[in-house]
Amino acid sequence: MEKKYEKLSGLVERITFVNEENGFSVIKVRAKGFGELVTVVGSLSFVNVGSVVNMKGEWVNTAKFGMQFKVQSCSESIPATVVGIEKYLGSGLIKGIGPVYAKRIVKRFKEDTLRVIEEEPDKLLETEGIGEKRLEMVKQAWQEHKEIKNVMIFLQSYDVSTSYAVKIYRTYGDDSVRLVKENPYRLADDIWGIGFKTADGIAEKMGYDPDSYVRCRSGILFVLNQLSGEGHCYARREQLLQAALELLGVEEAILNNAVDRMIEEKSIISEIGEVLYLPALYHSEVGVARRITDICRAERGIRIEGVDGVIERVQKENAIKYDEVQIEAIKTAAESKFMVLTGGPGTGKTTTTLAIIKSFEKLSARILLAAPTGRAAKRFSEVTGMEAKTIHRLLEFKPPEGYLINAENQLKCDVLIVDETSMVDIILMYNLLKAVPDRAIVILVGDVDQLPSVGAGNVLRDIIESHSVNVVKLTRIFRQAMGSMIVTNAHRINEGMFPVLKGRKESDFFFIDQEEPEKVLETIKNLCIQRLPSYYGVDPIADIQVLAPMTRGGVGTRNLNVVLQEALNPEKKCLYHSGVMFKLNDKVMQIKNNYEKNVFNGDIGRIKSIDLEDRQVVIRFDGNDVEYDAGELDEVVLAYATTIHKSQGSEYGIVVVPLVTQHFMMLQRNLLYTCVTRAKKAIVIVGTKKALAIAVKNNKVKSRNSRLVERLKE
Repeated sequence: MEKKYEKLSGLVERITFVNEENGFSVIKVRAKGFGELVTVVGSLSFVNVGSVVNMKGEWVNTAKFGMQFKVQSCSESIPATVVGIEKYLGSGLIKGIGPVYAKRIVKRFKEDTLRVIEEEPDKLLETEGIGEKRLEMVKQAWQEHKEIKNVMIFLQSYDVSTSYAVKIYRTYGDDSVRLVKENPYRLADDIWGIGFKTADGIAEKMGYDPDSYVRCRSGILFVLNQLSGEGHCYARREQLLQAALELLGVEEAILNNAVDRMIEEKSIISEIGEVLYLPALYHSEVGVARRITDICRAERGIRIEGVDGVIERVQKENAIKYDEVQIEAIKTAAESKFMVLTGGPGTGKTTTTLAIIKSFEKLSARILLAAPTGRAAKRFSEVTGMEAKTIHRLLEFKPPEGYLINAENQLKCDVLIVDETSMVDIILMYNLLKAVPDRAIVILVGDVDQLPSVGAGNVLRDIIESHSVNVVKLTRIFRQAMGSMIVTNAHRINEGMFPVLKGRKESDFFFIDQEEPEKVLETIKNLCIQRLPSYYGVDPIADIQVLAPMTRGGVGTRNLNVVLQEALNPEKKCLYHSGVMFKLNDKVMQIKNNYEKNVFNGDIGRIKSIDLEDRQVVIRFDGNDVEYDAGELDEVVLAYATTIHKSQGSEYGIVVVPLVTQHFMMLQRNLLYTCVTRAKKAIVIVGTKKALAIAVKNNKVKSRNSRLVERLKE
């Protein structure tokens, strides 16, 4: 018997939450016969504030949220009342019309407002404050809105979350529906945030044959991209087929044929029979090995004479005495074409790098400094007193042209020194080494025991393990660093020993034993609001960083950010996007490389201004103000708390870490080691000794598929 659903109609007053991934939404509706706003839940990401919704569904009473109307189906109609129209336009739906202009326009045109915007938009010039520039903005935004609605209707017909509509329209424009109909699998390739499964869902409803080559090809590429996201440069054929079989559910023979056809077409590259690469990763891995070999074989661009005398002069001028290992590092740098300098905290890596720089300066060498992220480059600049650039900036990356400094137009330098090299993936390293002249000296600096790069490859570790270049490893902890429990415990953790937890008042390493996640959360909140700012005299937003192993759960970054935003930022001015409230002065992080804006994955900034009329936000990153439309805010997340992975290459005054057995999937030695080494002034771990012990013992660093070691040995 078919289930009978109840009906409910009303005016959408506000949108409380939208899940970008599946379109699940929580909205508040003013419905006839109800004194208070009704909470409505379901797949409603296409509805707008001010519109009238006609819904079918059922009432559910939840212990946590009370009575809700759970939607089974819903249609939206444009508001007819003046109040509804004003809410509709004032919700930020149309760029150029916010609450103030919505009020003025509706006051002027009343119930005729939406018809005027659609049919006679030039009449809007009769509204106070609207000039030609704003009129053009409104016209363009209204047209976009209509087209996005078309994409939404199209997606709805295939039961796909309409939250993807804006991304699809931004990529394909007015051709969106046509292009998706022609090949829905292109969505997975072209649009950030839309995966294979979403594209496959659309294709299935459009009647695509599950055994078709276009589906198998897309699924195979998806698996290879997933594996590269886990750090692998290649997949073994058996590994690829197993993952693709699980994903696609087709016969193995069909998949094998698809792989063979893709090898023929060169959309994947096969090597030694069973090793399969995405072309970009194959060429990068081969290219890194070739460039290191070429640089090592070429003659130096600068003459190295009297190194001992140079070291003596540097020590005398800087009133410093280097130890034997540091002197060996300086001599190795002077005598090498390609060198790695590695070591943990407190071992004098920075001092040694400075000594190498000063020694080359005495030889009148042209020196360039680089690091993979903006924060790492800024830190490198601060400790050396020289300009250090991000690798992207050094190579003058400009979309869509790519790297303007490249194999044909190389860097003008005698020495290139790269800091935080453990973060550099295989593709970025290849682009960097292509741009290095053969005669230059390359010095890679980094801590090989930290987490590897987010992207594919384990470049620094592979170069060291290949024994193809000179490596200096600093191991002695300097006396001034030995007094720091951060340094002591970082080395203990790295050696698989349990950290010393008996922190004195003047210590810089603290552990608060707390088992219940709710109490861990409450303790962290109290530390960030009160205890740490009052004890150290610091700004809780700028100087304290919460780092967590995971994003999900009560003490994952998502929930921590909501709790800390409410506790630390009293600002009222805010902009909602996809259920996230962005407030003036919020600490935020960019989570996607955006070359046009010159901001990169992991960059942290503060919201400096919010324009509710134009739905724009200005975020300041390291002194640079960057403008975002509301639709671009899915590239940004709150950053009061961030994952340990995202903290690589950064240093923070004070670090606070939740560490509970809930996180057991992520509890690894190199994760904990990376986390501890991020703190300069103090670190406070809140959690259990059991979780700490799990992390220290778990040294099973997931190996990454890479052939760089063999290529370098060859």
